[in-house]
Amino acid sequence: MESSYVFDADCSYFLSRLLLINKVEEDKVVDSKILPYCSIDKKEKKSLGEMEQEFLQALQAFYYEGKAIMSNEEFDNLKEELMWEGSSVVMLSSDEQKFLEASMAYVSGKPILSDEEFDELKLRLKMEGSEIVVEGPRCSLRSRKVYSDLSVDYLKMFLLNVPATVVALGLFFFLDDLTGFEITYLLELPEPFSFIFTWFAAVPLIVWLAQALTKVIVKDFLILKGPCPNCGTENVSFFGTILSISSGGTTNTLKCSNCETPLEYNSKTRLITLPEGSQA
Repeated sequence: MESSYVFDADCSYFLSRLLLINKVEEDKVVDSKILPYCSIDKKEKKSLGEMEQEFLQALQAFYYEGKAIMSNEEFDNLKEELMWEGSSVVMLSSDEQKFLEASMAYVSGKPILSDEEFDELKLRLKMEGSEIVVEGPRCSLRSRKVYSDLSVDYLKMFLLNVPATVVALGLFFFLDDLTGFEITYLLELPEPFSFIFTWFAAVPLIVWLAQALTKVIVKDFLILKGPCPNCGTENVSFFGTILSISSGGTTNTLKCSNCETPLEYNSKTRLITLPEGSQA
């Protein structure tokens, strides 16, 4: 009787262990189906590029073909994983996503935009300062030209306002001296009056005065930068008018600072092109 009890207890123990192991295996299978992107195994975990490609393919299939290639849960999990990985694809505007989808569709041999529509979309994104459309030196088979993309040099555009800002500050302190330091008195008022006067009166006045002085000297200015199509060295070109002297319209021609290759800058198409006859 005692041995039968022991045998039954052992059977119950092994049966419970077997059921527990089966439950764990089932949980693993279910989890792997729900979150295939979060696998700890490096061999199974997909790369960031693969996940971004799947994300764009899902968008393309939904918006242009009217079908879903994954469930809402899978799409949300993929999007969350891309955000966790710091991918910029999920933070793109609708035009940027459309551009990436069109580029991917063209490479796969199934274009969703005409050449004219694609060029128009790319130019619009360039004008908006999007970084995803900026490419390095390359050769166009259609135009048979070597060129590279231009982007706005915001740092140098900002630095153009520095001299006028210094002058504006000088005029501000000069006015303070003429009024018997009444402005300084207002700046030293008890809080929150000092804060309100500084950030809602003094600072806006200085900024407005600096911008007004800059516009008197430099009008409709734009500074563009881009790599030389010949050697890859970054070069900068100025477009605008300085004291009624124009820089030459929408096209500038200058030499590369490194290889001295003639470069043609076009502010309208945002492209650097090697002129006809130049050696790349």
